[in-house]
Amino acid sequence: MKRFPLILIVLLLAGSYVYAQKNVGGWDPDKPEKPSKAEQEEIDYSEAIQAFKKKVTGIEKFFGDAYGYALYPSVGKGALIVGGAHGNGRVYVNDKIIGTSELIQASIGFQIGGEAFREIVFFKDKNALDIFKEGKLKFSGKVSAVAATAGVSVELAYNDGVAVFTLTKGGLMADVSVGGQSFKFKAVQ
Repeated sequence: MKRFPLILIVLLLAGSYVYAQKNVGGWDPDKPEKPSKAEQEEIDYSEAIQAFKKKVTGIEKFFGDAYGYALYPSVGKGALIVGGAHGNGRVYVNDKIIGTSELIQASIGFQIGGEAFREIVFFKDKNALDIFKEGKLKFSGKVSAVAATAGVSVELAYNDGVAVFTLTKGGLMADVSVGGQSFKFKAVQ
């Protein structure tokens, strides 16, 4: 009878060791290797662009005609009366990265929940991009992004030299609020 607990302990320890080697510290040939942080970042940006092109009818025109754009592949938003959102992105001109950007959003009103979304800001010309780079581009409650959903055709136009589109990634948010977005730009060295 005394051997039964000892055998059980040995089996549990052996099983724990095998589990740890396979799932924590060891290599598992059945699992594909995780991409590095830099590789995952490239995947995220590429997937965001493809999602916009797939879900927003007519957005190809902006990718072709815009002077540049800022892309935020994942912006997290949360609120309980007072809300906030934050995301990091890249700024492109001629499909080359010229800098990074931080999106900050604050709002107040009837709102509760959390969500994640993608956002892209197109710049019609160099002047609109320069205003963005100087940190002077701010969206207030009266300026809103086009929240696109699959298969919906939207009126695509610039407003004061910028056009903004968002795609929800997930979450649940009830939101009737007033707020604004601001941006910080940092040039690539």
